[in-house]
Amino acid sequence: MKRPLGTIAGARSGDKGGDANLGVWVRSDEAFEWLNGFLTTEKLQELLPEAREVSRYELPNLKALNFVLHGLLGDGVASSTRFDPQAKALGEWLRSREVEIPEELL
Repeated sequence: MKRPLGTIAGARSGDKGGDANLGVWVRSDEAFEWLNGFLTTEKLQELLPEAREVSRYELPNLKALNFVLHGLLGDGVASSTRFDPQAKALGEWLRSREVEIPEELL
């Protein structure tokens, strides 16, 4: 079923100099199995087209994924012209994106 990703996933984001850091997590092992297969770097770039170079880190014990969006904030918060120069809203922007979520996870 097509629903906002935030229906089953939490997120937190922020800046690390010119990079944005984005953590995404779910509550169950079944949801993490789906998230881990679904939210690849390519899929993240599809959902957040402004993301160019992305690194992905798996944190299975936390049922979480962490992404670093390299260079998203240019030279950092003091020089960024983005509406969200500290990337604080990036996680909520991702959570608002509609994706196909298996019905058994809803």
